[in-house]
Order: sequence, then structure tokens, then C-alpha cells
Amino acid sequence: MTVFAIYGATGHTGRLVAADLTARGKDVVVSGRDPDALAALGYSRVVPAALDDPAALRALAEAADVIIHCAGPFATTGLPLATAAVEGGCHYIDHAVEVHHVKRLFDDFAEPAQRAGITMLPSVSFYGGLGDLLAGAVGRVVPGIERITVAYHVTNWMMTHGAVETARLLFADTDRIGYEDGQPRYGFVEPRQAIFAFPPPVGPRPMIAPVPFPEAVTVPRHTRTRAVEAQLTAHTFAEEQAFASEQVEPAARADSRFMIAAQALAATGSASGTLTGRDLWSTAALASVEAAVRLTEGTAKSGVASPAEAFDAVDFLHSLAARGAFELRLPEQA
Repeated sequence: MTVFAIYGATGHTGRLVAADLTARGKDVVVSGRDPDALAALGYSRVVPAALDDPAALRALAEAADVIIHCAGPFATTGLPLATAAVEGGCHYIDHAVEVHHVKRLFDDFAEPAQRAGITMLPSVSFYGGLGDLLAGAVGRVVPGIERITVAYHVTNWMMTHGAVETARLLFADTDRIGYEDGQPRYGFVEPRQAIFAFPPPVGPRPMIAPVPFPEAVTVPRHTRTRAVEAQLTAHTFAEEQAFASEQVEPAARADSRFMIAAQALAATGSASGTLTGRDLWSTAALASVEAAVRLTEGTAKSGVASPAEAFDAVDFLHSLAARGAFELRLPEQA
């Protein structure tokens, strides 16, 4: 039987991933740094592994067909797990938002992953991963794209401890990665306030632009465009509960609301699509599980890829919509 390992299984996202895999009848191994907390989850297969224990991490990879890495911040936790996946010969998926980690996997792990015969998918998550998929779906219907904008409208986001630490790292980072004039752009970019016209019922909203999400690295890999930018509603981090909700109950944390929009602009016209839903944490978990199942079914090439590079973006999004992850609206030609 195919074995799915979840690293960071005691965290909020890890629990959601493990529960969804179990509901789908999959063989699950839970892993992380705290043996007692892992045992308390009640799963029969438990493999504790500390991040500074390469032998334990490799043993986890050797026991699994795919690892879903849920324990951020990935700027510090990503490399040990990615290395173990290559050495142990198992597929790798993570929930990273950190663009430098994502780029490092593309730069440093492409050839090792190919040699190992595995596929590595960074940023199969809400921020970054879903934007990449939506941009890929929308971008296929517009020739000669000048700019792709991925805009996130999020309300009542209750961040976990890992998310808080990741947010602090992202916004303290002055070494930004962007994509302009058909090529990567490096260095600090002063954020500006923009207005993005979401479709009803959201409407135009003030945005932080750009935000340092992975789309600037991932989208140009599969969609030809001269520029890529990710934006986030300005009020998202201004809401009182965002940085003060690390200890809330899962039911409360599930009450976030979102719309993700991708807009492709060209001289000849434009196209856009949206994902609208509730509970960004559950949506992220469903996305990573869908990707993991597809990897174990052999539907992606070995190497390192973005979600929309590894899979048919339209088909993938329709599968998530059918599972209740969000309401999906795409251009008719997609």
C-alpha cells in the first residue's frame, strides 16, 4: 500500500492533512519533533524525527512514498526534509510561502530529484500554490500576456504560531524576488498601496503590492508573461485577531473567508478567474493531499515543479472544487 508521511502532523495544517488522507482510506505515517504529542494523535504509525537528526529524517523518507511537510517556517525547516526526501527516494510536498526556499529547491534540487526519480512540489498551499494554479488556468486563454496579477482577499485569518513566524520573516526580508520585463528581479522593492477590482461581492479593495509570495518564481515556469505580481488585501494584517490567535480552537480558526483572483492582461484583451471559499487552512490541506495522491499515481515528471507545472491546472482546480474546497470561476475557454 502507498504510504503518506506527514511531517508536522501535530500542527493545525498537519492534523487537517492527516485527517483528509485517512478519510480517503490512505496509509498514514505521522511524524514531527515531539514523540509524546505524536502518540497523542492516535495513529498507529508514528515516526518521531527531529530536524537536526538526518538519519531519522531519512528513515522517515525511506518508509514513505511521499512526504507532506507541514511544519514551517520553511526557511528553516525546509532544507532538512527536502534533503531527506532525495536521499530516501520519496516524493516531497510542502506548504511553503517563503519565496527564497521555493527558489532554492528549483535551483539546487532539480537534478538530485531527477536522479532519485522523485517529484518535489514546493508551495502547494493557500498562498502561492493556489495562486500558481489559478494563474496557470487563466493564462492559457490569453495570448501575448503582459502581466499576471494574483490578488488575495482574506478576512478573519487566524494565524498559527508557524504562520506568525513566517509572516515576520517575509515582511522583514529586504532581498525580494520579483518578475518584471520577462526576467527575475532581485532586491528591495518598496511596497505600494494599489487597488484591485475583485468581482462582486467583494469589489475593489486596497492592496499591499507586491507581497513576497512564490508566484514570481513559479508562474513564469509554465505561463509566458512579461510580469507577475502577487497582492494581498491591506486589511488582512490589520485585523485584530490575525497576530493574536495562536491558541484559538480549530473551529474558530476555520472561519476565515477568501477570494483569490488571477488576472491576465495582454494588448489583445484580458482574462480572469476566482476561487471563493471559507477556511483557508482546510483548503491548503486539501490541495496538498490532492497533489500527494496524484504524485503517487505517477502523473508528474521527476524533478522540482510548481503545482501548475506538474499538473493540469484546470483539472486540478475542478477536483478541489468538487471536494468543497472553494467555488471556482474560470474563463469559458479554460
